[in-house]
Amino acid sequence: MAGEPREAVGSEELAVWRMLQRAQVRITRALEADLLVEHDLALASYDVLTQLSESPDRRLRMNDLADRVFLSRSGLTRLVDRLQREGLVGREACPSDARGLFAVLTDDGAVRLAEATPTYLRGVRAQFPDILDTDELRRCAAMLNALSPERTP
Repeated sequence: MAGEPREAVGSEELAVWRMLQRAQVRITRALEADLLVEHDLALASYDVLTQLSESPDRRLRMNDLADRVFLSRSGLTRLVDRLQREGLVGREACPSDARGLFAVLTDDGAVRLAEATPTYLRGVRAQFPDILDTDELRRCAAMLNALSPERTP
């Protein structure tokens, strides 16, 4: 029955799992290489800038940002420190929580993101949708949705 845990993972299941891992790593490395070469911007930095740009007032609490970019709290702190030194992100105190901090996208960060986005989108297209036809993309979306804890109807 689907959803019930089984004792062992079969060789075919393990092979598919490894293919999924390799595809994700290959695509991520290609996107990061493009962003680094053309904009001196790591993929994780691009992701932080994107998350901030899509948030109200271009700001997120550090804890919420860490969850959105799949980084540990300490990993995000180090990354935001770097982005702050580059003038791309600022930090602001949270008025409702003295211990809380917001990461805030600066105007320079918004410009850098706008410059890097065409490179990112071109890389995504080359690594994913240009390889799959429409039907394959739909099936892939359905399969990934089935794996997501936030399944959409």
